Order: sequence, then structure tokens, then C-alpha cells
Amino acid sequence: MRIPRTATIVIAAVTALAWMLAAAIGASDTAAALWGFIPARFSGFIDLSGAMPALLTPLSSTLVHGGLLHVAFNLLMLVWCGSAVERVLGRGALLLLYGVGAYTAAIAQWLVDPASIVPMIGASGAVSAVIGAFALSFGEARALTRSPRLNRLINAAWLLAAWVVLQMMVGLLAGSRGVLLATAAHVGGFLAGLLMQRPLLLWRYRSA
Repeated sequence: MRIPRTATIVIAAVTALAWMLAAAIGASDTAAALWGFIPARFSGFIDLSGAMPALLTPLSSTLVHGGLLHVAFNLLMLVWCGSAVERVLGRGALLLLYGVGAYTAAIAQWLVDPASIVPMIGASGAVSAVIGAFALSFGEARALTRSPRLNRLINAAWLLAAWVVLQMMVGLLAGSRGVLLATAAHVGGFLAGLLMQRPLLLWRYRSA
């Protein structure tokens, strides 16, 4: 069976490979410190020798995870939602969503605690943006109000709440210590996906 070379699959494969390499050589904690997003470094409060440049850590942190359960759950959601979003919005839009989601998630967490020295790791902030776009593209909103748009937003809010709770549970089950699995980052990434979905959709079908 041939696996399609979509942007979603490429991101998932690179992320999985990075985690496996770090785990295989016993460097997961080192990777979290050197590649994770540390708000205090982003603020310029501290310097860490040998670390990834602070401005790149919102992206590099997506390659670092707290354990097998953490990376597996993130990649499952990425492949499930990302493949569907990529079919609708296109490969470039998926890559843009993922990148903007990673940075928006990091900035959201930085705004909450700019002096934190705890590394934030995991792809969940970037994946949150993909899930946000998925929620508007495919979510079946119940008619709770007379406004279809408001109903879609309510449906998206429920999906965000479920995603955050599931991430917290995964973090607890994975026993992640000394790293930050951040709610603000999930919310920031998700909102980025919500805001980007319609402009990206209109851009792709602008000539239709």
C-alpha cells in the first residue's frame, strides 16, 4: 500500500523521526532544553549555550515530545485532521497553518508568563491551528441559536475544550515533568486556525 506524500504525512514523519532519534540516544531532556520554547529566552532574560536560536524555538519545539503517548496522540490528531484540511485548503495552506499555529501558540504562552524558564514542548500548539481549521471546515454545528455562524463557533469552542482536556490527560499519563504542556498555547493555536480558515479557503478558490 502506497502512502501519499502529502504535507501532513511529511510533517508527521519528520516529527516522529526526531522524537525517535532523541529517545534512542537518551537525549529527550537535552532536546527539551535546547530545542524547546522557553519564554524567558524569548524575552531575552536568559541565555543558553548551544541552544537553538530563540526565534526558531516555536518551530523546533514541535519536534520534541515528553514521551511515546504524547507524540503518538499529537500525530494521530495531525494526520486525522490535517489530511482532511489539506484536501480542502491545499498543501501550502496546511504548511502555513502549521507554522503560524506554532508561533501563535508560543506567543500566547509567552504573554501568559514571559519570565518562565520551563521549556514548552510538543506539536500540540501547531496541531491546534489545524484542528481549528478542521472545526470550521467539517464541524456539524447543532442549531443552538438562530445564527449559523454562532453555532459553528460554539461547536468549535466545544472541540477546543475537549482538545485541551485531552492534552492535559495525555500529559498526566505520559508523566511529563519539567516541561510545559500549556493551555494558553493550545488556545492560541486553535484561534489562529479559526481565523485563517476562511481567508485560506477563499484564496484557494478565488478563481472558481
